[in-house]
Formats: sequence, C-alpha cells, structure tokens
Amino acid sequence: MNLILASKSPRRREILEMLGVKFEVVTADTDEDSAERDPIRLVEELARRKGEAVKELLLSRGRDLDDTVILSSDTVVAMDGEILGKPRDEEDACRMLRMYAGRTHRVVSGICLIGNGVCAVSHEVTEVDFDGMSEEEIRAYVRTQKPYDKAGAYAIQGAASAYISGIRGDYFNVVGLPVHRLHKLYFENFGENIF
Repeated sequence: MNLILASKSPRRREILEMLGVKFEVVTADTDEDSAERDPIRLVEELARRKGEAVKELLLSRGRDLDDTVILSSDTVVAMDGEILGKPRDEEDACRMLRMYAGRTHRVVSGICLIGNGVCAVSHEVTEVDFDGMSEEEIRAYVRTQKPYDKAGAYAIQGAASAYISGIRGDYFNVVGLPVHRLHKLYFENFGENIF
C-alpha cells in the first residue's frame, strides 16, 4: 500500500521516517472550526476532515487512489475542561505553561486512515506530569523555544522535557503521532503492518 501523510507537521514526518515508513506528504486546506468541546470527539472529527480533504483534492486531480492509504491526525492538550491547541501568541503560550506547572494534563490525538473503501478513525490519550515552573522559567522557555506551532505550547522532545516528571501512555502521541494506535488501526483495517 502507498501511504500519504495528510499533515504539515514536521514531527509526524520525523516519526514515520524514524520508523522506516515510505510515504508522501499531501496537504489540503481544511476548516478546523468546530463547536465540539469533547477533546476526543474533536480530534477524531478534525483528523477525519483532514483526510477527507486530501482525498477529495487528489481525486479532483485525477489521482488513482487504489492501493493508497491516507493518514491524517490532529492533536490537542486537554486540561481543566479546556481544549488547548496551538498558542496564539507569547501570552497565550505562557498561560498554558502556567496551567501545567505542578500538575497533570492530557494529550489527545485523533488519527484517521482512508483507503480502499475504509475510513477508520481512532484516538489516543496520554497523561503528562509537569513539575512546577517559575514565571521566569516559563517566559524564558517561550522566548527561546518559540512554541507557537505546537499543540499545548511545548514539545516533549525538546527543552520542555526538563520539566516533565512522567508520562502514562504513548510517548509518540505527545510528539504528535500515536504510533501504537496507528499500528493497531492500520493492521485491523488493512491486514498488514504499516512499519
């Protein structure tokens, strides 16, 4: 099967490359506005929308999608009943990090696989424990790391790892692509391993 990654995320690309998966990247503009307030339903809905948008784009270009699977994903952070996506600006990023300091939050990713008449959607939830952070540490992190393209304003694989005291669940989910869930969903729907 040919794999198309429907994502602009460099982290998702890096994960697939690290696993030795051959894929091509195709993205399409997708409306990500939603009234959905449940993080699991939201990420599943957005992952499906992204995959369907790429499928429609490719079909409109006359692309034969036989033996092709489109992989799309969406990730948010959930805490205190709030869904935290990418921060709008420095103050928003600082606000998010203040929320995490000394507490546990959830990283929720939805994944969608579309191909050969299948549209399979699933999700993964990982809990992340953060140490306390002073206001100076928060501001220094935001200024040096520029976390504006990351859901929840941090990257677990970067400098924020110094403040993460533990995780429960799939580490790669926090990076941006739940590898374990992807492997299971792919095998269940296409009868072969993605890796």
